[in-house]
Amino acid sequence: MRLYDCDHCGQTIHFDNRNCVNCGYRVAFVPEALSMQALQPSEADDTWSLFASPDHKVRPCANAAMDICNWTVLADDPNTFCPACRHNRLVPDASTEEGLRQWRRISQAQRHLFYSLLKWDLPRINRDEDPVGGLVFDFLVDEVQPDGTVKAAMTGHENGLIAIRAAEADDATREQIRVSMNEPYRTMLGHFRHETGHYIWDKMVRDGGKLHAFRAVFGDETVDYGEALRRNYEEGPPPNWQEFFISTYASSHPWEDFAESFAHYIHIVDTLETARAYGMSIDPRSHEELAAEIDFNPYAARDAEQLVSAWIPFSLAINSIHRSMGVPDLYPFILTPAVTAKLQFIHDLVQRR
Repeated sequence: MRLYDCDHCGQTIHFDNRNCVNCGYRVAFVPEALSMQALQPSEADDTWSLFASPDHKVRPCANAAMDICNWTVLADDPNTFCPACRHNRLVPDASTEEGLRQWRRISQAQRHLFYSLLKWDLPRINRDEDPVGGLVFDFLVDEVQPDGTVKAAMTGHENGLIAIRAAEADDATREQIRVSMNEPYRTMLGHFRHETGHYIWDKMVRDGGKLHAFRAVFGDETVDYGEALRRNYEEGPPPNWQEFFISTYASSHPWEDFAESFAHYIHIVDTLETARAYGMSIDPRSHEELAAEIDFNPYAARDAEQLVSAWIPFSLAINSIHRSMGVPDLYPFILTPAVTAKLQFIHDLVQRR
């Protein structure tokens, strides 16, 4: 994620800001401009103008009223929700403190996902345009059974419908699940990126004529999916899984391998963009092989190898800093040549647009 400047005063502003801390101007992310902009209210109606482009009229996303979203909608758009929020169908109950807190954290992750989708202009057709396979999100709450037990909502994907368990917006709940499932990494943003990977597979691989190329890299996706997941949960991953897969879950089935690889591709690209925005470079003394500088736009990288060559030194450095603080590694994964080949498939897929 890059850094932005307030158009009014030049102060640094961030992707999730609502106001400039220096001049107090309202700021928002303008999707069609792919940037944070300072806004000026209209004296005639409820629209706002971009400070840098007064003729550009926008309205805050309808969810801005509850401080859930800081994106805008074009003033003449009949849809009151921004390009991210308009894909939502079921949302937490904003009339409760817990529901509102969960929805705000969920929305933050969702907007980070859509930033990447917009940057690459990836498919994001909604259910109004495609009632069967359009992209739609249900943020599901857990159900309390008559006997008082809780039936946990499930996170998953089916034909463009992405279900996210709202309770995982709470750190304690999500961490408990991560530990119980022996996962090295589990975040709300990770859920969004992984599950959207399934949607991207539907639209760009299955419907995009890429099945032959996909199978050459990831394997045959026609193998029984239910049986593959059962075997993964009961028997665990193959002994040499780290040589060929980014995670144990990726080893369960080619569909999950693609979704995991898609998520990690965005993890790497977006984090490298952040590092570049801060002018970060790695130049350890007497260890030239670990040096790295991001002198390219990660969202327009030449190939996956360029990304991986920069990412490995950065992730090693960040992991070392985390260990110095006594916290788990930020990126506890290994990028082998086989995994890099899968990232290259993702790269070719998203960059072709």
